[in-house]
Amino acid sequence: HNEARNIGVLLERLRAEPLDALGLDRVLVVSSASSDGSDDLVRAAAASWPRLSLIVEPERRGKASAINLFLAAAREAEILVLMSGDVLPEPGAIALFLAAFADPAVGMAGGRPMPQGIPTKLIHHVVRLQWDLHHEVSLKAPKLGEVVAFRNVVTSIPNDTAVDEASIEAILRERGHRFAYVGDAVIRNKGPETVADFLRQRRRIAAGHRWLSATSSYSVSTTRTSLVLPATLRFLARHPARLPYAAAAAVLELVGRVLGLFDLYVKKKNPYIWDVATSTKDLTQAPQTAPPRS
Repeated sequence: HNEARNIGVLLERLRAEPLDALGLDRVLVVSSASSDGSDDLVRAAAASWPRLSLIVEPERRGKASAINLFLAAAREAEILVLMSGDVLPEPGAIALFLAAFADPAVGMAGGRPMPQGIPTKLIHHVVRLQWDLHHEVSLKAPKLGEVVAFRNVVTSIPNDTAVDEASIEAILRERGHRFAYVGDAVIRNKGPETVADFLRQRRRIAAGHRWLSATSSYSVSTTRTSLVLPATLRFLARHPARLPYAAAAAVLELVGRVLGLFDLYVKKKNPYIWDVATSTKDLTQAPQTAPPRS
């Protein structure tokens, strides 16, 4: 939805990948009620790239609805790769995802999101720490997001889920599949540049994860204190200088979770159609961040 600042660059990145060699024969873009020229950019790319198709959803019904359109259009595929319009997988990342499926027990694979942002802002350090801890937890118990690949055994996900990848995880876990976290497959995303945008994201995710837990009895690994606390302590033991950012992240995460529960249980609002965090767009203009040394 309204990804004109990144969709062209993302499609160029995908076009540079050896998709035929990877066994990927179609690229589908679902655009939900975009009004910023995103559709025209996709159509222009499709004019010289026959494997690319645009699916237009006239009304914005949430990301899950868009994913269900994608699933319906890709019924015959064996493996699906799903990504948001505001990310950039590093060259070769998709090949690393797909290599995980050599193990027939693997049902879903994902890589390591790395946030881009303005290094002088405190919120960037908070976001970067958040994703570093996501990596630390995922090494033990995979939590997959931003770009994921999965076996095409998911016919649909609930249209009212605000945490789409987690909902796919829940379905595949119920079917007995294993998850593969591929830490060398880097996915560039754009972290929020304001506290307001950070909380907008965290309250929506908190509400979504609680809704998922209540409706499917499935909890993602990054919501489990028994996994998050030891991972945080291990990370901070190696990077003690980042302790102040950890304190700020803990406070903001607590606020976000309280707001998410307030939305869900008091306002009776399930945020599956969410307000866009505008500062997370325009990924190509953000400085890149390298992962910390282990």
